[in-house]
Amino acid sequence: MVPSRCHPILVGLDVGKLTDTSIKNAKAGERDLQLSDGAGLVLRIGRGTGGKSFWYRYKRGNSSKWIRLGNYPALSLKEARVHAQTLDLKRKQGIDPIDEREAVAAKKEAESKATLAEAAKEAARLTVNDLFKRWAAVDLARRKDGGAEVKRMFEKDVLPTLGSMAVEEVRKGHVTGVTDALLARGVTRMAKLIFSLIRQMFRFAVDRDIIEFEPTAAIRKAKIGGKDTERDRVLTDEEIKALTRQLPKAGLSEFAEAAVWLALSTCCRIGELMAARWEHVDFEHRTWRVPPENSKNGKAHTIALSDFALAQFQSLLDATDEAAAKAREKNSKAMRSLWVYPNRSGAGSVCPKTITKQLGDRQRAGLPPMKGRARLELSSSLELIGGRWGPHDLRRTGATTMVALGVLPEVAERCLNHTEQNRVKRTYQRHSYESEMREAWRVLGERLELLTSGADNVVTAEFGRVA
Repeated sequence: MVPSRCHPILVGLDVGKLTDTSIKNAKAGERDLQLSDGAGLVLRIGRGTGGKSFWYRYKRGNSSKWIRLGNYPALSLKEARVHAQTLDLKRKQGIDPIDEREAVAAKKEAESKATLAEAAKEAARLTVNDLFKRWAAVDLARRKDGGAEVKRMFEKDVLPTLGSMAVEEVRKGHVTGVTDALLARGVTRMAKLIFSLIRQMFRFAVDRDIIEFEPTAAIRKAKIGGKDTERDRVLTDEEIKALTRQLPKAGLSEFAEAAVWLALSTCCRIGELMAARWEHVDFEHRTWRVPPENSKNGKAHTIALSDFALAQFQSLLDATDEAAAKAREKNSKAMRSLWVYPNRSGAGSVCPKTITKQLGDRQRAGLPPMKGRARLELSSSLELIGGRWGPHDLRRTGATTMVALGVLPEVAERCLNHTEQNRVKRTYQRHSYESEMREAWRVLGERLELLTSGADNVVTAEFGRVA
């Protein structure tokens, strides 16, 4: 630092040692006063203010350089001399004091900037929690439930482990740590599902340049709980007959029993049935319309109801009206629920997994009952000779039975509301198969009527003819 004025002429004392007395007595006149102590140490007294400060002065080339040491008396004469001598020694060693100070200042500034940058980076880093929220807002929000089910799974099994981690710090070991915990609980299918969802989330991050490589890329899905096995469970005629005897004794509600027969006789997805509203069921025209928002592929689907299926819906309607009548005894404004399968509050439909859980709970022979679920004495009430079964197996059984009765596989696929995989056929073949589908549901219904009637002699109906 250079004094604000040009180098003044030394006045007062000659070059030599200063004393505290001489410093205290020294006063500046109209000009700044500078008193030399030797070895480059100079006391500067400002005009007007009388402020006194120590400086170290030295020559560099043809100019004088000044380094402020501190104010007197906060900085004593003795301390100032030590500072000056130190700087003088450095000069003799070839170290320029100003260059050194600038280098130190530059280093401190660089360190400060680096610290601030790191702090900013830390504050701005994207955690897995942040990534999940962004993924949910962009992708999951487009799902039928708005991503509610995925959010529930992540909040339970993923985010408690990975949520606070920076996205770029997640490695495959962290991901398998999540899935291994699920496998240890014995929920293999859930482990596979959650792994697929984690992979989707990190691929979303790669697509948006949040990370360069996604951590699940090196993980083979088959290594998460073993290779997937294709489900092929189809109930036999004898098993369907057995269900007729076992369902009434299984402690299920009338609604749950009807769900089994409706899934079997309409080949519907259980989630589509749980979301059905009474406005979708047309008793006069004998149809059940599954709107796009309720179907898995987003395509509306109209199911022609056989006598067997229609009777199930009628029993559900009677039970619903009976429940509404009881509710009106307590509240005159109570009305019949809009949903075929209402939840407890009546403000919406039940969870799609409700029936699946109830059926599964009654096929747990030799296993402890799950907390808060079916009673132990009912744990084997729905077991069948062919092994465990669920709602989707009923759908498969219904379609398989149709084909066994002579229904063309293509028609059965339409009854399942499957999307045609062949793009050319999907584009150019626009036949609705409406009459063929109605007939397929009819013969399936008649077959189920026979199997559930208790008759020993059941004759297979032929497609297109009344049995």
